[in-house]
Amino acid sequence: MRDFIVRLFAVFIVCLSLNTHAREIALTFDDAPTPDSALMTGTERTQRLISALQRAKVPDALFFVKADYIDPQTAKRLQQYTDAGFHLANHSFTHQSANQLDVNAYAVDIYKAHLALKPFSNVLNYHRFPYLHYGKDLANINQLQDLLAELGYKDGYVTIDNFDWYISALITRAAEEKRSINYEKARDFYVNNLYEAIEFYDAIAKKTLNRSPRHVLLLHENDAAALFIGDLIQHLRNKGWKIISPQQAYKDSIARSFPQVSFHKQGRVAAIANSKGMPESELRHPSENENYINKAFADAGVVEIK
Repeated sequence: MRDFIVRLFAVFIVCLSLNTHAREIALTFDDAPTPDSALMTGTERTQRLISALQRAKVPDALFFVKADYIDPQTAKRLQQYTDAGFHLANHSFTHQSANQLDVNAYAVDIYKAHLALKPFSNVLNYHRFPYLHYGKDLANINQLQDLLAELGYKDGYVTIDNFDWYISALITRAAEEKRSINYEKARDFYVNNLYEAIEFYDAIAKKTLNRSPRHVLLLHENDAAALFIGDLIQHLRNKGWKIISPQQAYKDSIARSFPQVSFHKQGRVAAIANSKGMPESELRHPSENENYINKAFADAGVVEIK
């Protein structure tokens, strides 16, 4: 009987260790500080995001900076993020694809962004590749990873990809065209679309890793996030997810496991799954497609039909 209890306790400990990080997720925002739009100024967008994150008591968020957006006015916005306790990171200077530039040209671009970020506090040594393009082939990808290490950077990977940028663009375009926007329907569309992607990539992780890792969610510093990030956070918590800091998320063991595949466009979880034999066709959520989003957005009645 004693041996049975000991074995049962050992199984319990193993199960507990496998689920320690289950349903934990960090928020990261690309392309800060995005310029003004027809819907709101950049300053208003920053203030809305800070307010929503603070109201939701998010422990930290990481804003990946497109450094050629920085000017005296937008620098104040980045300072507002850091004054609020959030962090900045490197998202290149000109936001060019690593699949198109040679390694030396890409190195120059990263370093220009590095210099542009030097005046700011709360900068973390993470770099995120624009478009999640890691390089034109595996040899190039590995060269760029070595380059990041030489420059003192870690890979600012994501585990959950989505088309939040395109949803936001549709909402902003409606504002430009002065069309009536149903913001309740827009909120539901944004939240539900992103949540489906989150569960999709978590399911892939469980299938290939046998656990749910500490996730890193790809978002953008855009109008939709400014409007609805608080709603997304509440929905996640209602579904049992815990919001953690990006620093915590990047301590997950997958941060030390760079998959030797050329497929990185859908993030680290998808790349690991691909390295274990899952085909690319199964590693992209259906909503990561402009035609799909266009139809679903129209069907949802977010914007009045002309």
